[in-house]
Parts: sequence; C-alpha cells; structure tokens
Amino acid sequence: MLELYQRISLTKDFPEYNLKKGDIAMLIDTATHPEGGENGYVLEVFNAIGESINVIIVPMSAVEPLKQEIRRY
Repeated sequence: MLELYQRISLTKDFPEYNLKKGDIAMLIDTATHPEGGENGYVLEVFNAIGESINVIIVPMSAVEPLKQEIRRY
C-alpha cells in the first residue's frame, strides 16, 4: 500500500501532462472515481530543482513505489 507523501514512479506515459513512464512525483491524496471507475491518486509533480509544476490525478494502477536498484560494475 502506498502512503501519503511517498515518492512514486509512473508506470505509463501521460502525454496530456507531458509526463513519461518512470517520471517521479509525490503522492499527496487519493480520489474516488465519481462514476465507479478506477480510483485515483493525486500527485504533485516537481521540476529538477524541486519547484512544484503541476498537480494531477492518475489511476491507481498507473503508479508504483520507487525501487532501489543496486548496480554492480
């Protein structure tokens, strides 16, 4: 289960927001679908220097927790 104020990664592109799979955002709330469809997450998106640039709602299935990858060279 994702927690509020957790950083997440998008699992698909959202061209209407100029966001791509793998982009990172912060989960700030949940949203119930008004017509019984898939519920959503309210996300705050930041630019590279940490300024808030957008608040969006995406389906819950379109986000995942960040994964720590360890690479060995």
